[in-house]
Amino acid sequence: MLLDTASLYFRAYFGVPESVKAPDGTPVNAVRGLLDFIARLVADHSPTDLVACMDADWRPQWRVDLIPSYKAHRVAEEVEDGGDIEEVPDTLSPQVPVIEAVLDAVGIARVGVPGYEADDVIGTLASAATRPVAIVTGDRDLFQLVDDARGVRVLYPRKGVGDCDLIDEAAIQERYGVRAAQYADFAALRGDPSDGLPGVKGIGEKTAAQLVTEYGDLAGVRAAAGETFSRLTPARRRNIIAAADYLDVAPKVVAVAKDVPLPYFRSALPRAAASPAELDALAARWGLGGSLTRLLEVLALRA
Repeated sequence: MLLDTASLYFRAYFGVPESVKAPDGTPVNAVRGLLDFIARLVADHSPTDLVACMDADWRPQWRVDLIPSYKAHRVAEEVEDGGDIEEVPDTLSPQVPVIEAVLDAVGIARVGVPGYEADDVIGTLASAATRPVAIVTGDRDLFQLVDDARGVRVLYPRKGVGDCDLIDEAAIQERYGVRAAQYADFAALRGDPSDGLPGVKGIGEKTAAQLVTEYGDLAGVRAAAGETFSRLTPARRRNIIAAADYLDVAPKVVAVAKDVPLPYFRSALPRAAASPAELDALAARWGLGGSLTRLLEVLALRA
């Protein structure tokens, strides 16, 4: 099981009231919410291995170099040498180091790699896996990794994580009218305002699906745009040709990396806390209460 950790702690932050606080009054709603999410996921799906994948770089410079608008609207503060600071709610930012410390003390593998997003860590791990993989995320970009033959699927939360849609190849076909292997090309054509990807003028979700289905992939769509007698309308042909610079680089930006140089780590789901004394101190300092207890109880049941 691969967790898109930021996606989940953002969901926890907005789903658990800020009135959930540490003894000193600091909000810990994201921390406690994430622990409850993990406990529920382990209880419901019984993974043998669990990796909390992290955004060591939420806006990698190599993606920005290709498409400068990539996630630009989320930048709170620009940093000259890269590593721009993401706009995050004031009461969430201080909780992220607590989340990291608690996961480490519990013994849950936490993996982030400089220069890459959590998506890329997930893509690398899922591509190399020799067993079935469940990716837990609220980010549709990861649908491109779904592969029935290899047992790679996405658990896409609707509310919390107790109510997840199971995304397999049939679900992607039903939702978007494209195959999982076509999803990245479909997404590049459609664009995504939430990621600062403009897409192609005049091409929305339905048209992008229609084009990718008819011409097989993005290369096929672009080839058709260059043919005077293709079935594309003149306006659509013009828009695709006009977007050439964007389409030259969009596939690399949209595609999840699968060759991230990962550090060594142990992915096996822990049966008990890796650092009990440290975890006790964190629990007392941050008032983790029942959320941590529930997670430890679920882990013990897996022993």
